[in-house]
Amino acid sequence: MSTLESSSPIRIGTRGSLLAVAQAEMVAAALASLGETSEIVVIKTTGDKVLDRPLSEIGGKGLFTKEIEAALTEGRIDCAVHSAKDLETILPADLTLGAFLPREDVRDVFIGRDGMRLADLAPGSVVGTASLRRQALVRRARPDLRCEVLRGNVQTRLRKLEAGECDGTLLALAGLNRLGIAEVATEILDPAVFLPACAQGAIAVEIRRNDDRMIAACAGMDDRATERTVQAERGFLAALDGSCRTPIAGLATIVGEDIELTGLVASPDGTRVEEITGRAAVGEAAEMGYDAGRRLRARVGEAFFEPVA
Repeated sequence: MSTLESSSPIRIGTRGSLLAVAQAEMVAAALASLGETSEIVVIKTTGDKVLDRPLSEIGGKGLFTKEIEAALTEGRIDCAVHSAKDLETILPADLTLGAFLPREDVRDVFIGRDGMRLADLAPGSVVGTASLRRQALVRRARPDLRCEVLRGNVQTRLRKLEAGECDGTLLALAGLNRLGIAEVATEILDPAVFLPACAQGAIAVEIRRNDDRMIAACAGMDDRATERTVQAERGFLAALDGSCRTPIAGLATIVGEDIELTGLVASPDGTRVEEITGRAAVGEAAEMGYDAGRRLRARVGEAFFEPVA
């Protein structure tokens, strides 16, 4: 049963960055279209507090979600809004992903100082990113560049770039579009060369499994196509690695009655990249993604996933 009376505002939990709040406001608007009132509750996460180390060193991407999920489990909020790519593959047992908003552009962008593209950077230039996937793909494309950790929200990273801490950085085009600042991108990267993170561009609404009011609300705002593609990509991720220690990318697309997936794993230095594809009926999205990940894992071997000393 829901913990809310139907007349009470739905409490939407979110991180406090401009992008996170903008995404929560999108969910609030979707709820309003269904006749539901809501309020946004900002929750500080460990991932927002610790900015000097890669996520893989401090506990993985769940550091952006665990405090919010705790508030949801304890009934202090009624739903949580996440960038779907930040979610761990295994959720707390009492929680589920109730809805996905229509997916934004899945591509990565490069933002170079003085308008430079990735190919324009001089050898030895510094690309700042905390993503192991982006580091590996940059190193594959430009092994002559240096990759250094650059963390923080979108505005923080752009300020660090402007201050000269790096010569370029990479961000998701989806976030820039939602913030209305897509013009800062100097290059939109082709997914065929720069495969995005699993679930990139998707907004997920997490709810309690027994909350009837939120189950009904999510049914009214869920985008089925986004749900299916994210299911495939999260299935792929689940079969490969539950942590942030291996560069993994995946992108699913719906083609008629089928769903197709392209996925990859890479060595952190980008010298080895292994790709795989999968295809199945749309209704088998999660199973297809998991099978593709299982096949890729068998191909590369378990040693591929061991932490680099």
